[in-house]
Amino acid sequence: MSASKKKIVAIKVGSNVITNKQGLPDEEVIINISRQIKNLKDQGYQVLLISSGAVAAGKSLYQFQKKADTVIQRQVLASIGQVKLISLYKDVFDKQNMLCSQVLVTKEDFKSRTHYLNMQNCLSALLSNKIVPIINENDVVSVTELMFTDNDELAGLVSAMMNADMLIILTNVDGIYNGDPDLPGTSILSTYDAKKINLEQIATGKKSGFGRGGILTKCQTSEKIASMGIPVHIANGRTGDIILKVLQGDEIGTRFPAKKITSSFKKYMAHAYEEPKGKVVINQGAREVLLSSSKAHSLLPVGIVKVIGTFKKGDIIRIVDEKDKEVGLGLAKYGYKKAKEVLGLKNQPPLIHYDHLYLH
Repeated sequence: MSASKKKIVAIKVGSNVITNKQGLPDEEVIINISRQIKNLKDQGYQVLLISSGAVAAGKSLYQFQKKADTVIQRQVLASIGQVKLISLYKDVFDKQNMLCSQVLVTKEDFKSRTHYLNMQNCLSALLSNKIVPIINENDVVSVTELMFTDNDELAGLVSAMMNADMLIILTNVDGIYNGDPDLPGTSILSTYDAKKINLEQIATGKKSGFGRGGILTKCQTSEKIASMGIPVHIANGRTGDIILKVLQGDEIGTRFPAKKITSSFKKYMAHAYEEPKGKVVINQGAREVLLSSSKAHSLLPVGIVKVIGTFKKGDIIRIVDEKDKEVGLGLAKYGYKKAKEVLGLKNQPPLIHYDHLYLH
C-alpha cells in the first residue's frame, strides 16, 4: 500500500475486553490486540487505538480504606491505573517492535476549533511517524459535564476527526442481536438497519462491570459515524484475530455500512460542542437554495437579511431563517463588520463556503 493511499483504522477496546473477571488487566488479550495491530501496520495501515481500562486497572492496584466520594474514587483509580495500563501496552508493543504513545483527552478538547485542530495535527504527526496513538479519556480531570458518554463516543469523535476508513468497536459480545440476547431464538445481525430494528428490544440496558457504555450507546455512536461515511463494525474483542477477520470481510459481528462521504469540517460539526459566536438570518430564497439537494451551495451575502453577534473569521456561526428556525452552522470566512457591510449585496464573496457549511 503506497504512502499516499494509507488507510486509517480506528480500534476501540472496551474495559470489558482487556480486563478479566477479577478486574485485572488481561495481558494475553492486550498481546493479541498488539499482534494484530502489528499485522495491520505491516500491510500499510495506520492505526488509532482508543482504549478504556484505566479505572479498572486502578481497582486492581488500590482499595480505598474508607468510603470516599464516587468522583474522587474514579479520579484516583484512573490516575493510578493509567500508569499500569500504558505500561502494559508499552511492554507488549516493544516486543512487536512498535512505538506507541499516550494521548489523554477530555470533552473540552472538542469544544474549541483551535484545540480540535491541534489534536488532529498531533495525531497526524504520530501516524506519519509510524507511532500508534493510544487514546483514552482523561478521567483524572473529566468529571460530570466534562465526561464523554463513554469511550464509544470518544472513538466516534476521533474517527471523524482523522477521517478514518473504518471504526472497529471491540466489546465482550459477538455483535448486535435482533432482540434480547438472553431470550431464545435471537441471533446476531450481520448488517445493522435502523429502519428494521427496535433499539428498545436490542438495548437491554446492560453494561460492563467496569465501563460506562452499553449496547444502546454503541448503536447510537455507530449509526452517527456510519452516516458520515465511515463504516463501523462491532465485534467480540476476545475472538482470535477478530480485527483481521473484520478487515478481511468475514461474516462476523455486526457492521454498520457507511451512508455517504462527508468533508472533514462537516464531520467536526456533526460532533461539535463549540458554541457558535454569532448568527445570521437568511431570507426564504437563500433557505431554499441551501437546502436544495441538487448541488452544494455557499451562503452568499445577497441572501442574508441580518447579522447578529461579534464573530470573527474562522468562528462558527449559526444560520437561521426569518422565523428563527435553525438551518445549519458554518465557518465564517470573514468577520461581522465586513458581513454587515456586504449585507444583501450581489457579487460578493460567500460568508460561508459550502465546504464549511453544515446543514440540519
